[in-house]
Amino acid sequence: MMKATATTPPLFQSKLLCLSLLYLFTSLFLALYSSLSSTKCLFRSSPFDPIQSPLFNYPPAYGEHKYAIPTLRSSCTSPVFFSDYWMVLKEIQEFNRNSSSLGSSVLKYKQGNADSFGGNFSTQERISYFDHQDDELEIPCGFFKDFPISNSDRIAMEKCNGVVVVSAIFNDHDKIRQPRGLGSKTLDHACFFMFIDEATLKGLDYHNIISRKSNEYKVGAWRIIKVSSENLYENAAMNAVIPKFLVHRLFPNSTYSIWIDAKMQLVVDPLLLIHSLVIVEDADIAISRHPLYVHTMEEAMATARWKKWGDVDSLKTQMETYCDNGLMPWSPKKLPYPSDVPDSALILRKHGVATNLFSCLLFNELEAFNPRDQLAFAYVRDLMNPKLKLNMFDVEVFEQVAVEYRHNLKHGGPSVSQRSKTKRASSDFYVNGSCSKCEKYLLQMWGESHD
Repeated sequence: MMKATATTPPLFQSKLLCLSLLYLFTSLFLALYSSLSSTKCLFRSSPFDPIQSPLFNYPPAYGEHKYAIPTLRSSCTSPVFFSDYWMVLKEIQEFNRNSSSLGSSVLKYKQGNADSFGGNFSTQERISYFDHQDDELEIPCGFFKDFPISNSDRIAMEKCNGVVVVSAIFNDHDKIRQPRGLGSKTLDHACFFMFIDEATLKGLDYHNIISRKSNEYKVGAWRIIKVSSENLYENAAMNAVIPKFLVHRLFPNSTYSIWIDAKMQLVVDPLLLIHSLVIVEDADIAISRHPLYVHTMEEAMATARWKKWGDVDSLKTQMETYCDNGLMPWSPKKLPYPSDVPDSALILRKHGVATNLFSCLLFNELEAFNPRDQLAFAYVRDLMNPKLKLNMFDVEVFEQVAVEYRHNLKHGGPSVSQRSKTKRASSDFYVNGSCSKCEKYLLQMWGESHD
């Protein structure tokens, strides 16, 4: 009688195959663990069913998804938890119904005519409005020249009485990209407005995205607002500053706003962002910290070094003005503000006294010097009264809620962020500490950096 013997299945007879399978399953497990681990920055507490159908079908030649900039950060020290979408929607609706006392009417604005849109106030005149204790005091806040848009666009903007999402493309510098991850009711409760100029309109018409013959323009979620910028600023970036920081004046009935640079694509529902980063945090403004810099002077030096603004002498004058009037480098004494330098490509606001005052004061500084808003940010924030409740969230969060793309390639001509000819400084930008007005600032900054 023959003895039965157990045989190994052919599949497992090869040691190489077994090792390969072990490696495969281990890799799959680690990938799954990584995707679910606490290093991620975004969490939702309930199932969420976003709009699946595309908001707009672009022609292939437009290339709205070309040249995305990858993010390399794999960890997050302060993850953001999103509440239930329907609860958030109900809470924001309720706040909008009860927010008449929080509108922009609580600030009174200077009226009149001037040679520039912002009025071109002197340093001492601008500083005189920082301490806002008199509700009857009129604040300079742009609009000393007409903001040239159509009446139908103006009416549509005034009808936006909830959350408004705003962006701008001037000089055909970027592409229009549709927001992703919108909830099924978000477009009923959030307005999307994109401001463009003639050069951008020409490019959109060339790609057959909109027709110049139309009286009103719409591209997916975005209502397109054509601005006749000839009588505004020569610099296209400065024209974009108007909707970026005077959103509360352009949309006087909105209660919350989100500014997103046109180089970014929003990939999280704006209602969830407002709720988690502004309402839950009880903040006036939510904005990301800069990924590299903490001190304003670091950003100023980088602006000069990388020619983000061509007139380097004017940058030195700006920093000397701020040092002379009280700007100091960041230190733990400035807590709860964790940094002096934001990444202002994404700004979330609750419209109210402090927020609107900050926006007005900052805009006045940008007109006085240049549109590089990071340079004036801490100066205005630290010296203004009432104080801002500011949520400066981690850059890792910023990279998860929006995708960054490269600007449109320009063949010939200067960047819109520079003047027609770069003006070099008479000496290196404070390399040798050659500035008596900023000496105290520089010594403290360098002292902190060497501790």
